[in-house]
Amino acid sequence: MDSVDVDPAAVAIAKGEHGDPFSFLGPHARGSSAVIRAFLPDADEAWIVAPGTGEVLGAMTPVASTGVFVATVKRDAAASYRLRVRWGAAVVETEDPYRFPSLLGDLDRYLFAEGTHIRIYEKLGAHLADNQGVAGVQFAVWAPNARRVSVVGDLNGWDGRRHVMRRHPGCGVWEMFVPGVAEGCLYKYEIVGAAGGLLPLKADPFGFGFQVRPQTASVVRRSEGFRWTDDDWMTRQEPAGQRERPISIYEVHLGSWRRVSEEGYRPLSYRELADTLVPYVRDMGFTHLELMPIAEHPFDGSWGYQPLGLYAPTSRFGSPDDFRALVDRCHGEGLGVIVDWVPSHFPDDAHGLAEFDGTNLFEHADPRQGRHRDWGTLIYNLGRAEVANYLLANALFWIQQFHVDGLRVDAVASMLYLDYSRKPGEWIPNRYGGNENLEAIAFLRRLNEIVYAASPEAFTVAEESTAWPLVSRPTYVGGLGFGFKWNMGWMHDTLRFISKDPVHRKFHLNDLTFGLLYAFHENFVLPLSHDEVVHGKGSIISRMPGDRWQRFANLRLYYAFMWAHPGKKLLFMGGEFGQEREWNHNESLDWHLLDDAFHQGVQALVRDLNGLLRSVGALHELDGEGAGFEWIDCSDHENTVVSFLRRGRNSRDVLVVVCNLTPIVRHDYRVGVPFAGFYREVVNTDGARYGGSNVGNGGGVTADPIPMHNQGFSVPLSLPPLGVLYLRPEDAAA
Repeated sequence: MDSVDVDPAAVAIAKGEHGDPFSFLGPHARGSSAVIRAFLPDADEAWIVAPGTGEVLGAMTPVASTGVFVATVKRDAAASYRLRVRWGAAVVETEDPYRFPSLLGDLDRYLFAEGTHIRIYEKLGAHLADNQGVAGVQFAVWAPNARRVSVVGDLNGWDGRRHVMRRHPGCGVWEMFVPGVAEGCLYKYEIVGAAGGLLPLKADPFGFGFQVRPQTASVVRRSEGFRWTDDDWMTRQEPAGQRERPISIYEVHLGSWRRVSEEGYRPLSYRELADTLVPYVRDMGFTHLELMPIAEHPFDGSWGYQPLGLYAPTSRFGSPDDFRALVDRCHGEGLGVIVDWVPSHFPDDAHGLAEFDGTNLFEHADPRQGRHRDWGTLIYNLGRAEVANYLLANALFWIQQFHVDGLRVDAVASMLYLDYSRKPGEWIPNRYGGNENLEAIAFLRRLNEIVYAASPEAFTVAEESTAWPLVSRPTYVGGLGFGFKWNMGWMHDTLRFISKDPVHRKFHLNDLTFGLLYAFHENFVLPLSHDEVVHGKGSIISRMPGDRWQRFANLRLYYAFMWAHPGKKLLFMGGEFGQEREWNHNESLDWHLLDDAFHQGVQALVRDLNGLLRSVGALHELDGEGAGFEWIDCSDHENTVVSFLRRGRNSRDVLVVVCNLTPIVRHDYRVGVPFAGFYREVVNTDGARYGGSNVGNGGGVTADPIPMHNQGFSVPLSLPPLGVLYLRPEDAAA
């Protein structure tokens, strides 16, 4: 077949230097005819054929040695056609990707450029689609400063010349429908950057699936079609009612909760976790399962806190549908699911977001704004509308696509302060000269407004360690709008107290009681998280003073104080049975410890505390209100005993809590109580079933008409060593 003269555009196509191939390839009308061009490198012959019948509509002529073929056909024939191509002895019929129109609408482009397309994940990324009756995948990526963007992968032998995408200049999105591509296809984006250089292949920022690390390609995954069975759960969740609900959270790192020793010590899959983790957490009485970040991340040692694939559950444990099955099982067992979410920073891996189109697209260009020195990561430029849109849509993506019930937002303090962990001269003040990050503040407020408006049954939690005001108050009163805030001050103070030898505790009761001065300024979660059992801190029980018996007694005391204290509860995995080693993300928890009676006792206590938390309104209904708490006596330094009341909405629903913080048994210790009658001992952390010495009050005690501690009655108690008593009026509301 003779070739036609060389066209400069064809040469550019062959070299991968053409930034707008849709202007040259595919069908182009010429009066009553149409010119069709196709890039078919190494092909011997090609024809335009009619779909269905295979009738030849025109033979294609090669353009010199460029790999471009061209044919002129009747204009009507160009509306729908296929390519028949001969490579050696093989003759193949295929679709021409350059004949298909864009599936990206004008409104989508406008909203994304504006930063208000909160379901942009339905348009960007890789979507199984039908275009003019042909099945394939619609690829779309934001790279406004790129000179060329190609999708490469299994679909084209990773040849960046084959599928150069269509650019939409107004919004910076490149997109292309590629016919015949199916689920499971590996792909990346090949980008010629703003300066003209070829960048490292980039994974899809909106990718719904990824290869298992250390491989880094994105994987085409369907985002719809999973058969949920949690309708009852989703419909019975009361909008924004979490503040008054019992919430006890079990925080888990999926890769190290339990491993399969018989199979190379591998971690459990999502579906295996659904069969083992979920029943365990339900049996332990927790209300929620909190997962450390499971968005795809390249480095195991980051524990998920340096994610690159925000729109994909990590492939370490299975597919996106496998993760959906885990959430579905949680809901079926009455457990809510919280996912740790990281909008504060991202790693600078070459295949990720860093300098995505050859410019600082997702991150700030100035390292004083754009790099976390402590973590070696990059900071999102939240002032750029499209970047904020990327993150805001992602928050809704987890809630709506995966049915998660809450987002715990990581490292909020690092977002709020421009000088976070920076010395003078290492940060740039805001326009008013202050250290507040105005763009991040606006982003967080908008995040919470969007989440609560779109999914009022969901909630957000801030990991925020400073005195920033109104973190968990509505945005209309000047707050950040979170549902809850981690109470880091309570955690640090109480751990410092409980770690002291009991002989010194009477001098430090303020560490235990100070938190009540601000306990109702926010909606607090009391966290004993993974951060408290790593980096040389040891486990929680390793900080307890005394011999082995006393260490376990102190741990039980601490947990009972925590569960009685106002605020929702969070406990990291292993803490519920007294894990003794510091947590190691590469190893399983030490489940063999449950062969020991002391560890069994801690586990039994946590189970019982969770049961009471769920059933006793006084322990949760007024967590965020001062009316739910009253000191009985917080000044008995000499005996080192504190006592207080928790109250529910029903006036008779009270719980008397007495904590003996020394190993000395105290008999006939009198405590004021509000009502006459019998007070049942519903918890005694020194009970024999918990591993204690069984000092107690025979199941309960009757109040005497002896006023004390500003109460009309009082009870004489035997206080167990390093023990906590919960006492409840016999006629208290259930």
